[in-house]
Amino acid sequence: MAVERERIRDAIHSTALVDGHAHNLVGMDSHMPLLQAFSESQGEALARFGSQTLCFKRSLRDLSQLYGTDASLESIEAHRQAAGLEALTRECFHAAGISVLLLDDGLAMDKMKALDWHKGFVPVVHRVLRIEIVAEAILKEGPPGGVTWTLDSFADRFVGSLKLYPFFASLYILVAFKSIAAYRSGLDIDPTVSRRDAEQGLVQDMVSSPLRLKNKLLLNFLFVLALEVACSQDLPMQIHSGFGDKDLDLRLSNPLHLRAVLEDERFKKCRLVLLHASYPFVQEASYLASVYAQVYLDFGLAIPKLSIRGMENTLSQLLELAPLDKMMFSTDGYAFPETYYLGTKWTREVLTKVLYNAYVDGDLSVEESIAAAEGILQKNALSFYKLNGDAASSPSTAAIKKMVHGKDKVMAADKEIKQVRLLWGDGSGQRRCRVVPAERFKTSILKHGVGLVECGMALPAGIDAVAKGSGLSAVGEVRLMPDLATKRRLPWYPQHEIVLGNMHIVPGSPWECCPRGTLQCTLEILKKEFNLEIRVGFENEFYLLKPSKQGPLNWTGLDTTNYCSAISFDSSSHIMDDIYDSLKKLDIEVEQMHAEAGNGQFEISLNHCPASTAADNVLLLRDTVKSIALKHHINATFLPKYFANDLGSGSHVHMSLWEGGVNKLMDETSRYGMSPLGEEFLAGVLHHLPSILAFTAPHPNSYARLRPCTWSGAFQCWGHSNREAALRTLSPPDADGVSNFELKAFDGMANPHLGLAAIVAAGIDGLRKHMVLPEGISVDPSTLPKGTVPSLPSELSAAVEALNANKDLKSILGEKLVRAICAIRMVS
Repeated sequence: MAVERERIRDAIHSTALVDGHAHNLVGMDSHMPLLQAFSESQGEALARFGSQTLCFKRSLRDLSQLYGTDASLESIEAHRQAAGLEALTRECFHAAGISVLLLDDGLAMDKMKALDWHKGFVPVVHRVLRIEIVAEAILKEGPPGGVTWTLDSFADRFVGSLKLYPFFASLYILVAFKSIAAYRSGLDIDPTVSRRDAEQGLVQDMVSSPLRLKNKLLLNFLFVLALEVACSQDLPMQIHSGFGDKDLDLRLSNPLHLRAVLEDERFKKCRLVLLHASYPFVQEASYLASVYAQVYLDFGLAIPKLSIRGMENTLSQLLELAPLDKMMFSTDGYAFPETYYLGTKWTREVLTKVLYNAYVDGDLSVEESIAAAEGILQKNALSFYKLNGDAASSPSTAAIKKMVHGKDKVMAADKEIKQVRLLWGDGSGQRRCRVVPAERFKTSILKHGVGLVECGMALPAGIDAVAKGSGLSAVGEVRLMPDLATKRRLPWYPQHEIVLGNMHIVPGSPWECCPRGTLQCTLEILKKEFNLEIRVGFENEFYLLKPSKQGPLNWTGLDTTNYCSAISFDSSSHIMDDIYDSLKKLDIEVEQMHAEAGNGQFEISLNHCPASTAADNVLLLRDTVKSIALKHHINATFLPKYFANDLGSGSHVHMSLWEGGVNKLMDETSRYGMSPLGEEFLAGVLHHLPSILAFTAPHPNSYARLRPCTWSGAFQCWGHSNREAALRTLSPPDADGVSNFELKAFDGMANPHLGLAAIVAAGIDGLRKHMVLPEGISVDPSTLPKGTVPSLPSELSAAVEALNANKDLKSILGEKLVRAICAIRMVS
């Protein structure tokens, strides 16, 4: 029997999940207490008794194991504050193994994150539209022309909005409607309500303050209209049923009340999904799914809110009558990323036990149990919500096994971890690491970090001596705190894990000279002042080198072929494949690879992602390339100009501005194809380019690369698709507007966090001052009369001089950090 159970368990813990119903997360500054994650109670009931439920006590232990903290609310809250929301979300979603997320963003919460924000953590995010919220928004907006709403005009506007919503609801696919009629007036819905009765209800609700739809007759009428639209548009309808907070009348949330709707001929072909296992009306829901073709079931919220025995009983009762292909998983996650993790963890655990028991009882064979699990966790939802095109976005079985924090033999391999490497990038752009035993990492480093001397951020490249004038000395220590969301196993040395760190004065208090912290601060300023976010993609060039015949200390390029040579890639494919596989295991998405023009030179382009993640990925890519090269008994270098007589290597960075899932850089109707915001941001970057070079071209060798006629961007100008301009704007294949801009004067010696922070800071200054973008250059700037286009600094000292005099960048990036950077550069 043990073998059969392991087969079922292994299948369940290897399946990428489709989360069919959940809600937005909230910021760390939200007033919602973490206690709300474990209970549907509120107010005094939550404050006095919320910590006395089985769910709460079990969840504390679960989260303490995930985070490596004590099993107390205080310890977990302290860890949350130290880690920050993005790190917590990455860690929880990584452990959950969710590949597709369907969000109902109609649940208003304090400091709620926008729908598009979540896409930084889940491959596919789609929208579920709450119909009552649409109706209320229409009423609040008021009728066109200032006249009074009639039922006909209101109903026409409501139906029209539902039909058009997929086309104006940002870039996200609308996959379902949802009704919370159970919360407003109950599920005893009359599908034949008269228009006269509904109009009387409209009149009553329009005068309520604050405006809230609550008249039963009007709500019934709107439900029917929405269901008719759903049927015509081939969209399913999610229906809240069963328990929730005390705003609903539990007696009226029994799904048996829906019989009149289910028997109506108009709705026999609709697709309805009952949420929350209809708990405590579980058997009633199972019955309805068995006798009505249009009824499907979702058990989110019941798992994980109930006791372990309660979760097992609920899932078993649903399966007593309901067809296996009508059962679907969701987390009903909300507000806190931990709710997603707990929902997935206990779904996998409970489903394993229930389906194994079904096998033991003789209801299912092992193969049928495995097929049922894959259907419940993924395939049923892909079919029900018409998401089969998203199946390709699901992580591989191996990736899910790595992600999910289970107790099976796959995750037991974690016990083999011997060491954990804490990685950081310093002021000179070098990658440095501390290595600690895995057990010490769990018992001490998670809470306290490792100590670093402050002047460690003032060490020039290649010289372990503090740069004079840096303002940092051997006196003083900071703590390198691991960001658990970045922890992963090293593909080329699987007994080691690697994790990126943030520098804190004391745990929980970021240090102003921390590169990752500096980038995060600039991104927060951009978000707070302009509601903009940055997505970034890097093109990473490097040389693969082999020992030359002149001796072991001399290196030559791995080949002598030309740009994009197929032969070059063939001859090095075993190495490049190894690099690609390792990056994939590190969850770094490669967009493309090719042989570059230099002898033995290659390029790996990474897919665009949020700026912080992009910078982390560059550090890990450099580590990966160097390590895989050593594994193959060769060398790799990101040096900007390794060979005096061959091409240089850059780390070109592509950037775009986003708001609410929309690329705010693009405007196809404008003169440059850019929005006013985009022009101002780019103008700021262009204006501050000489100072930015102190971060993005940080070594004297960098300026051997920055020469005219080498596509490296040696002139202080911008141009559309102009590879000789330092800033190049690009358009997508199917549009005329600018989708992103590229800064070419960025190389592999730069700390990617500091480089991006400087660019973002310059853009912020451009936005604050409404800088005007000059005309772009459409020719090679070197062909114009001398002085027409200013050259960028041709040596490091000039860039440092520009940065030293730049009060605007200093005010955003911090005087202390800029002083240290300038001192390091003068030694380099």
